[in-house]
Amino acid sequence: MEFADFLPSLAAIAGIIFVLWGISLAIRDVSIVDIFWGLGFVFIAWFSQWMAGHSSTRTMLLVMMVTIWGARLGIYLGRRNWGKKEDYRYAAMREKHGSAFPIVSLVTVFSLQGLLMWFISMPIQVAILKSIPWHPVVWFGVIVWSIGLFFESVGDYQLARFKSDPSNQGKVMDRGLWHYTRHPNYFGDFCVWWGFYLTAVESGSWWWTILSPILMTFLLLRVSGVRLLENSLRSRVDGYDEYARITSPFFPLPRSKSSASS
Repeated sequence: MEFADFLPSLAAIAGIIFVLWGISLAIRDVSIVDIFWGLGFVFIAWFSQWMAGHSSTRTMLLVMMVTIWGARLGIYLGRRNWGKKEDYRYAAMREKHGSAFPIVSLVTVFSLQGLLMWFISMPIQVAILKSIPWHPVVWFGVIVWSIGLFFESVGDYQLARFKSDPSNQGKVMDRGLWHYTRHPNYFGDFCVWWGFYLTAVESGSWWWTILSPILMTFLLLRVSGVRLLENSLRSRVDGYDEYARITSPFFPLPRSKSSASS
């Protein structure tokens, strides 16, 4: 396989991202890009399958895993954001850049997300385009992915139920999975992407596709995930510092009452 083999998917993603950007300008809401994140990977998986023109049991399993994960995430975010105002992060960008915001959002939000989506999906694209055969490691990948899907979906459900009760406004969510980790949904996403990689991994020249789950782990821990959300929660949720002191920041662990977990 050569670099040119991945250009059709890059072009397809670019086209969808451009259309999505145009829609965001029409409705004045950049938040729709978040809903497309999971669905974008579903598109890439099925597009790669169409480009390959053939499949194996392993690659079709991978396509279905991506579809289940991406569709769930897209539906969840779509329902959560329906009828709400634009996310405060994008609203702040809109106010800051004024008339230049359309171009700024195209470059720094939509184009960046499209490039990340294309690169992070490399293990999926390689596996599908090469139609790699079955290997015992697939079972391990499916198990890791299943654990991730459980933590991500159950964590999101528990948080949504907690927020639906007006009496919980401004309070710490420390129930269910949130009792063992401050971010069960991010931990779940971490497992999902390592599960994808293990299901798609193949020995040989494409070993570098491990950069995909490594990059996702970095983003979850240091960029758009835990660090960004923690800074926000500490400033607006009463008792969050104490919750953070005794609750694991990422990996699910029993609570500590004597020392900080972070």
